Amino acid sequence: MRKPELAAAIADQTGLTRDKASEVITAFTDQVSAAAARGEDVTLIGFGTFNIRSREARDGRNPQTGASIRIPASKTVGFKAGKGLKDKIS
Repeated sequence: MRKPELAAAIADQTGLTRDKASEVITAFTDQVSAAAARGEDVTLIGFGTFNIRSREARDGRNPQTGASIRIPASKTVGFKAGKGLKDKIS
């Protein structure tokens, strides 16, 4: 499901227009992004938690040449599903 399809489904369920539903989705993703940039977790009880995960620097290989390369440390966003979401997909 992509953003336009999600906006249409939210609009149908809530009675909002598709444009308003799209604005709500954009506001949500903006707030999750801002919290992640500040290093904060975002927890939606029953749905899941978005959190920042750190990756250590490590050695890797260039798949084209086979040459050894150093992959620098980085941060990424992770998602851990909550009990409610896990129960729905099981």
